[in-house]
Amino acid sequence: MKLTSENVETVFMNCLFEKESDSNSDNTIVVKGIISNFGFNKSQIEKYEPDIYDMLKQLPDGFQNHSGGGMSFLNACNDKNGVQWTGFHQKMELLFVLGIAIKKAQLLLPRNMWNVLPGGMPYVVVL
Repeated sequence: MKLTSENVETVFMNCLFEKESDSNSDNTIVVKGIISNFGFNKSQIEKYEPDIYDMLKQLPDGFQNHSGGGMSFLNACNDKNGVQWTGFHQKMELLFVLGIAIKKAQLLLPRNMWNVLPGGMPYVVVL
């Protein structure tokens, strides 16, 4: 799946749990994002896992564990070809929380350390 703002938003919306019955602990994945916390439907996350990982792999090499080892969240607006895929930090957060939900992305430092990083934003790695 191509990394676009629209694709990230579509996958994200399809993976959110929609009703209280979805929020039981067996069917919910809760992810603490950069600004917000999100609850995802586990079966939907599993369904979209290949698409989520495919989009994460289109981020710059600096984000990839095998080549860069992690990069500032602020650099995630461009893909690995230098093309801007979004102009919104919110869309970047959606991509990363989806990645965290499938255990293919992680924040490199705890929240209380972000203030020492450029822009006070976390570094993220794609595993």
